[in-house]
Amino acid sequence: MAAPQGARGTARQAPTGPQSRTDLKRHFDRRPVNPAERLRSETVTRLHLFDMDGTLMHGSAAAVEISRQLGLEREIAELERAFASRELTPPRFAVLVCELWADLTEKHITAAFEGAPWLDGIEEVWADIRARGERCAVISLSPNFFVDRLLAWGADATHGSHWPAPPFREPIDPAKILSAGAKVRVADELCARYGLSRADCVAYGDSMSDTELFAAVPVSVAVNADHHVRDVAVHAYTGTDLRAAYELVATA
Repeated sequence: MAAPQGARGTARQAPTGPQSRTDLKRHFDRRPVNPAERLRSETVTRLHLFDMDGTLMHGSAAAVEISRQLGLEREIAELERAFASRELTPPRFAVLVCELWADLTEKHITAAFEGAPWLDGIEEVWADIRARGERCAVISLSPNFFVDRLLAWGADATHGSHWPAPPFREPIDPAKILSAGAKVRVADELCARYGLSRADCVAYGDSMSDTELFAAVPVSVAVNADHHVRDVAVHAYTGTDLRAAYELVATA
């Protein structure tokens, strides 16, 4: 299904390439941090909401990376195709993937996480967000046991679909699988936690599951997205360095 036309602004493309990534790293390394602002943990001024699959992870998803560890690339590709074409709902997709991962262990999850194609600069960006008195969260339809590992990289909160712990002894509860609409609900809950409103949020995403959240907040960044998502985003970035995407909104 095509995304609704009519962006709220002309999408700005950030520079990419090895040289720009080097410059960005130097910029973040030397950016001054106000100690008083670092201590102002009780006063949150902005909330950055990140999708994971295809956004923080370049051209891939948790389901793909985990399935690769299990030797199930062909099977997950077919399920991903059906999900992308909306032949499968998020709960049905989760149930089928759970059946596919009958032999999943923590070792597989760790290898998938560590070997995933993450964007450069994630930890630097999240550290900078906190230094400004802001907060960041990851909201993903992927399993919580994968998404929650991003807390160690500096995310203030992570919200994934609730799966049973592997090796699976319990079935998937469809009511605990997130959807595109659930991303907006989680964003509202986070706003309430930090004393903010939707007007204080920035959303980053790449797919149709992010468009409802993009419509709910005033600032959005399409990251490595196709035109359906870029057309409804305020900014757009194509590349492999989160610092460049973040720079589009960091000074706004």
